[in-house]
Amino acid sequence: MSKFYVVSSDILPEVLEKVLEARTLLQSGKVKRISEAVKQVGISRGTYYKYKDTVFSFSQEQNNRKAVITMTLRSEKGTLSKVSSLISAKQVNILAINQTIPINGIHNVSFTLDISDLEGDIQAFLDLIEAMAFVDKVDLVAIE
Repeated sequence: MSKFYVVSSDILPEVLEKVLEARTLLQSGKVKRISEAVKQVGISRGTYYKYKDTVFSFSQEQNNRKAVITMTLRSEKGTLSKVSSLISAKQVNILAINQTIPINGIHNVSFTLDISDLEGDIQAFLDLIEAMAFVDKVDLVAIE
């Protein structure tokens, strides 16, 4: 599993802040394409793609926080229900679920979650899901 840190931007390379600026331009609709955003902030497309899913700004505001997680589940009856129940028990709201058709006894599931009221930290939450007997792997894709 990945480790997460909150670090002052003063010690990080400027390029990471520019990636965040480019993402903000795209999300706000001020630009329509990644090529426009990276040109405006002065980084390459390659740099943007390298860091876009791993660099996030920290906000003291916890309202409306979202996370996207993916997991590989063994195809057994009730697995999705059990995962959903655990998510709900941790005060997390499921916004969207996408899953593949089981192949060779496993399937991939992607959850978009509202983690505003998550009890505990995100890594402990992911570890709890991964500890379930039928869960092979859990990854945090994005968080905002």
